Amino acid sequence: MTSEAAAPGALTTAGASQTRQRVGRYEFAPHNCFACGQLNVSGLQLRLHADEGSCWTDIALPHRFEGWDEIAHGGVVSAILDEVMAWSLIAQDRLGFTARLQVDFRRPVPIERKIRATGWITDRRRRRFDTAARLTDSITGEVLAEATAIYLAAPAAQEAQMRGRYGIRIVEEQR
Repeated sequence: MTSEAAAPGALTTAGASQTRQRVGRYEFAPHNCFACGQLNVSGLQLRLHADEGSCWTDIALPHRFEGWDEIAHGGVVSAILDEVMAWSLIAQDRLGFTARLQVDFRRPVPIERKIRATGWITDRRRRRFDTAARLTDSITGEVLAEATAIYLAAPAAQEAQMRGRYGIRIVEEQR
């Protein structure tokens, strides 16, 4: 199923209206998230970007995220894919939580080599978002891992609280 996922930016809305996406870099208040938190010195500290209905990040994983010699730990790979899919919801002006995550590891993810993770929404039904993601070697373009996930949008009151706490915004970039 993951290899049949829609291309980045593709969205079927099942009744919801689709809005044009902004292109830029996400900014938010400092926090401790393992994946995107700048305060977590042990974390990934991902720099996340919005691009026409998807979210992407580039990173070269340092040795502290190693599993087997010179290969990234599968849990770290899963966290990166989860993060870009979760932030694809934010590109749709929603915040949500992972309900299900499935990762298909295609090739070992090398340590200290630039990789790109891209996540996008494939379907939306009320509070449910189906998403997909792909992790590629930035030099060769080879697919290293793919994922699908289901996210549930946060209830309105919780979403408002989270928006206030994190101050999430997209800083538009020149194309």
